[in-house]
Amino acid sequence: MEFRHLGSSGLIVSEISYGNWITHGSQVEEDAAVGCVQAALDEGITTFDTADVYAQGRAEEVLGRALKGVRRDGVEIFSKVFWPMGPGKNDRGLSRKHIMRAAEDSLRRLGTDYLDLYQAHRFDYATPLEETLRAFDDLVRQGKVCYIGVSEWRAEEIERALKLADEMGLDRIVSNQPQYNMLWRVIEPEVVPACERGGVGQIVWSPIAQGLLTGKYLPGQAPPAGSRATDDKGGGADFLAARGLDDQELLRRIQDLRPLAEEVGLSLAQLAVAWVLQNPNVSSAIIGASRPQQVRENAAASGVKLDADMMRRIDDILGDRVERDPAHTVSPEKRP
Repeated sequence: MEFRHLGSSGLIVSEISYGNWITHGSQVEEDAAVGCVQAALDEGITTFDTADVYAQGRAEEVLGRALKGVRRDGVEIFSKVFWPMGPGKNDRGLSRKHIMRAAEDSLRRLGTDYLDLYQAHRFDYATPLEETLRAFDDLVRQGKVCYIGVSEWRAEEIERALKLADEMGLDRIVSNQPQYNMLWRVIEPEVVPACERGGVGQIVWSPIAQGLLTGKYLPGQAPPAGSRATDDKGGGADFLAARGLDDQELLRRIQDLRPLAEEVGLSLAQLAVAWVLQNPNVSSAIIGASRPQQVRENAAASGVKLDADMMRRIDDILGDRVERDPAHTVSPEKRP
């Protein structure tokens, strides 16, 4: 496993991190989830990403139990806040009230006294940004959070947060967590340049497009039994449908990537993970898994270097199936 700085901060993270968005607490039984975490540790992964809303807190609880007994200073634990965690009007968003309560709840569920990174899971248009940044900064001052990040924020929102933090003398955000893969490159036109200027690194999710880029979904054939496309418990099927599972031409082009992967001794999944790591603004790529073997396979993409010709050939194959419109980076206009 190789390691990178998180943005321009001093925090060093594994360039492949383990996340439990639609697995722990919902799709995967706890024994399997613990096995995946252990496989991640065995492969040298030290960075673990979760959020309070994943399985309504159960994902944090499972991760906390899976990491019990692991030296706390030897791992980096990330979580997030924004989405509804209860029926009340203040059980959501990025108000000071919700951030402070949500942080305490996440620490309790994870069984730790601090988070290495605490992230705003979306932008909250109903709360003054100054209030949000001050609340995060107070958590840093209290020793409950080491670093602050965001997820799926637009370039102008990231730039505004950086400017405000400097003006107010607050801790700056050091990371953004967007979706990013061969097919979904909406951060490249605006978000990445803004983050490079501001010292913000990307912690990208869905590097294999929830399994679409593994090549297991074949054109003209039904999804394989037990795949994420056949499991509605965690939302994976809906995600895949929205990203082109029914696009037969896209599925064919993904198969056309297979000879390229074989040429460099990789599986299609490993090629997809390695591809996102070629972007120097990416600090870490989050992988998820329902089986330990998936963790071991994807972790092997660490340290892989793809030359410019290989990157160009990938682009030539995918062609117009790549989404680049930055307008697809969105947060709810109103709190959900």
